[in-house]
Amino acid sequence: MEDTFKRHRQTLAKPQSLTTNNHRRPDDNGDLSTEEGNSEMWNNFSNRFRQVQSVLDRNRPLIQQVNENHQSRTNDDMVQNVSLIQELNGNISKVVSLYSDISTNFSTMFGQENDAIGDETNNRRHH
Repeated sequence: MEDTFKRHRQTLAKPQSLTTNNHRRPDDNGDLSTEEGNSEMWNNFSNRFRQVQSVLDRNRPLIQQVNENHQSRTNDDMVQNVSLIQELNGNISKVVSLYSDISTNFSTMFGQENDAIGDETNNRRHH
């Protein structure tokens, strides 16, 4: 999953890269804060995806335990499944929340990028 994310990040980052080695290109009318903001945004995405993966990794043994408890059909195991399933439910809610944050941040980033591209296009037309 992380390799796929890195490939998408590299692909998406190429067209909007305005600087190299923190030096502005001579024809660049933007500022470094945009690139720094994008870097921070990508770090945020990466952190969120790691959090999602951590929660999903935790769910794997929980699901296995629920299945084992269900197959045993003992009273204690069935009672234990209630709390295990509640934990799974909470974890799924966390994943939904994290993906919602990722989606919002992604939309915001590309909305700002499109605004910047539109501003640059308008500036070229008026100069």
